[in-house]
Amino acid sequence: MKRLKWPSWMPVDPYIVALLATVGLAALLPARGTSADVASGASTAAVSLLFFLYGSRLSTREALDGLKHWRLHVTVLACTFVVFPLLGLAAKGLVPYVLTPALFSGFLFLTLVPSTIQSSIAFTSMARGNVPAAICAGSFSSLAGIVLTPLLAAALLGDSGGGFSADSLLKIVLQLLVPFLAGQLLRRWVGGFVARHKKVLGHVDRGSILLVVYTAFSEGMVQGIWGRVHPLRLLALLGVEALLLAVMLALTWYGAKRLGFGRADRIAIQFAGSKKSLAAGLPMASVLFGADASLAVLPLMLFHQMQLMVCAVIAKRRSRDPEECVSGPPRGAATRTAAGTGTRSG
Repeated sequence: MKRLKWPSWMPVDPYIVALLATVGLAALLPARGTSADVASGASTAAVSLLFFLYGSRLSTREALDGLKHWRLHVTVLACTFVVFPLLGLAAKGLVPYVLTPALFSGFLFLTLVPSTIQSSIAFTSMARGNVPAAICAGSFSSLAGIVLTPLLAAALLGDSGGGFSADSLLKIVLQLLVPFLAGQLLRRWVGGFVARHKKVLGHVDRGSILLVVYTAFSEGMVQGIWGRVHPLRLLALLGVEALLLAVMLALTWYGAKRLGFGRADRIAIQFAGSKKSLAAGLPMASVLFGADASLAVLPLMLFHQMQLMVCAVIAKRRSRDPEECVSGPPRGAATRTAAGTGTRSG
């Protein structure tokens, strides 16, 4: 029997469809009482497993080798944790006329989360860019985000971040950083198993995120959060996010050119420096925002789908660049690829 495939002409990521279906399930059948406690416990365990798998996949040797390409990685980190948050803070001028305070908190939070790994690599490869650099840049961003995202949330969101405290930071460390480090320490023994069963464990990754979404949106339904959001506000949010994405795509592309990076590196910088990770952001939001997590992650979910659709179009256009443009002489020392890296950590 032939396996059904997602239609290539359909621009919506099938995983986004699964996320929307999960939100619909939470709206119709939210977890309450004992079932909510069970779902919350399962969600916490799933998130810990998710970051353990992240740690077991990232080769320490590849990460150290990738440091040789430090100018590119510093550029991506600056885009992710400096430029993005500054643009997020600038959007405060839109409150309350365009964005409600709650939607602005979620919008600002999305600017604080780390970059993606898988989609950055996929789009960089499609556009014939520097794939090893994209692997390392995405991995470094995810690792830095475990520490930087909660610290930035504490500094910029304050009380709107669900009452960020030392207890919230401890939860982040226990649920995210400790499992990640455990994965790194045990990689010698479990790395082979993870690599052999990458496809199956990929479903575990995505299933964990779906469980986090169901738990967060169930709690939001029970708390009556969705009564606060008007459809026109959602349209306004989409417009603001489209502007944010356009600005970051332009800054990463033309800014990298001004810094002397070659075409291959500029592609890696654009795709790694303009995107935000739903997989990393959702677990952090569930800890930082508590009962308000469902509304807080809405901007991130919308931005995630938007970036996938837009970057897919850009990557396809870049893949059609003339061969002489692709293989032309690199500009500056920054165009050297991260020596010794491969695609295994993606």
